[in-house]
Amino acid sequence: MAYSNFLDRSRELPVSQTYSEVKPLLKWVYAWMLIGLLVTTFTAAFTASSPALLELSLNPIVSIGSFVLQIGLVIALGALINRLSPAAAAIMFLVYAASLGFTLSLIFLAFSAASLATAFGTTALLFGLMTVVGFTTDIDLSRFGNLLFMAVIGIVIASVVNMLIGSSFLMMIISAVGVIVFMGLTAYDTQNLKRMASAPEIQGDQAMLAKFAIYGALSLYINFINIFLFLLQLMGGGGGDD
Repeated sequence: MAYSNFLDRSRELPVSQTYSEVKPLLKWVYAWMLIGLLVTTFTAAFTASSPALLELSLNPIVSIGSFVLQIGLVIALGALINRLSPAAAAIMFLVYAASLGFTLSLIFLAFSAASLATAFGTTALLFGLMTVVGFTTDIDLSRFGNLLFMAVIGIVIASVVNMLIGSSFLMMIISAVGVIVFMGLTAYDTQNLKRMASAPEIQGDQAMLAKFAIYGALSLYINFINIFLFLLQLMGGGGGDD
């Protein structure tokens, strides 16, 4: 059964669903998301503290390889989730989180500890707010899916353009829009998880629940990381060693 079947838009939105009904899925989604964030943080901090690993992360070939690996893992998890075992899905998610931590290690050098802490705390608050919105709203957020997807593509294109022109003003606009878009995606994905949790196929199969909890955690993890990074750009505050 395809992943999209669990997000069948023809199914009635379970607006009256209680937390106890979705708890079996959600508790593992957020547990895996937390594990992913911890793995990323540890890997980033460890890489930043090791001159050899830091130099390796600056190698263009290694950077491109890491990026390709991350994109490949996300695509593979989405495409193969029905055929993967829970253990395989977990390993792929953890490898993705560690690889991203390796890539993001430079933020420990580019930003002060105060900036990192402030951005993380703000991200947690915004993420929590949009999670509540996604779980409680009566509005079917699936109507905004295409708009949010196109906005992400626009952010990517604008970011590439700004790499060429180096405009700090454009960077601030991209970052502000990025925060808003990924906040919207957080609510959108949370409602999708709520819809998924109502599927009998999920409720009656522990292995299926475990796999889709990991996939749901990946979606929310990506939203959280992007909100955090865009907030860092907005807040600035460089040079943790200065």
